[in-house]
Amino acid sequence: KPTVASGGLGSTIASLGSPAEPGLWLKTPLVSAQSSGKVSYKGKTIDVILIPIEGPKTAGSRLSLQGFQALGAPLTDLVEIQVST
Repeated sequence: KPTVASGGLGSTIASLGSPAEPGLWLKTPLVSAQSSGKVSYKGKTIDVILIPIEGPKTAGSRLSLQGFQALGAPLTDLVEIQVST
């Protein structure tokens, strides 16, 4: 089973994920197994489910609509977020 490192996973550029998928989640190549985590943007932090996707660690991530709203991030922008566990 893949291990999930605790602490800061790094930053990623997030775009809006599928609005049809409810909940607070981040699909990101920064994790290798689904886990609970935190996402920070401009001083605001929310709890999310981290969901692994294929790609290099430098690839972008997709944040849920509710995640964007909870962070107060503009839906049409690509935002840089900090990801941690």
